[in-house]
Amino acid sequence: MIIAIGSTNPVKVTAVTTHILRVWPEAQIIPVAVPSGVSTMPMSDAETIAGAQNRALAAREALNADLGIGLEGGVHPEPFGLVLQGWVAIVASDGRTSLGGCARLPLPEYIARRVQNGEELGHVMDDLMGDHNTKQKGGAVGALTNHLVVRGEAFATAVAYALAPFVSPDLYR
Repeated sequence: MIIAIGSTNPVKVTAVTTHILRVWPEAQIIPVAVPSGVSTMPMSDAETIAGAQNRALAAREALNADLGIGLEGGVHPEPFGLVLQGWVAIVASDGRTSLGGCARLPLPEYIARRVQNGEELGHVMDDLMGDHNTKQKGGAVGALTNHLVVRGEAFATAVAYALAPFVSPDLYR
C-alpha cells in the first residue's frame, strides 16, 4: 500500500505515520510537497478543509498512491473569538474520502488581532517565542498550552478520526 502525504513538514509526516503504521505496518509512506490551493493562513473551516482536501488529492495523484492524506491548519471565527483549528482529509484511489478535525483552541486576543490583520500564525508565534519555524515543532498549540498538547499530537488525533471509515468500514456503510 502506498500512502502519499501532501506535505513534507516533519510534524505532519509524523502525525500521519503514527497511526498509519499501526493499521498497515507494511505501508510505504511518501511525503510530497503539493500546493494547498488556499491562502497561507486559512481563515475559516471551509478554507482549511479545502486546503486539506486539495493536498490529499494532489499528493495521491502525484504518486498514484492508494491513499492521499492532506493536513491543513487554520483559524476560524467563533462568537467568542478566533480559534485555532486544523483538518485532515483522506482521498482513496477508489474515490472514498473522509475528514477528521483537530480540537479547537481559542487564541488570545492580541494574537487573534495580528492574524486578522494579515499575519500568518506561524510567523506571529515565531515572533512571540523568539524562535524560528515553530509550526514544524510544537506549533501555536504547543506554545499556548505550555506543551501539554503539541501540534503533532493534535494532527495525529485528526488523522485517526479521518481514518475511521477506512479502519471500521462495516460501521460506515
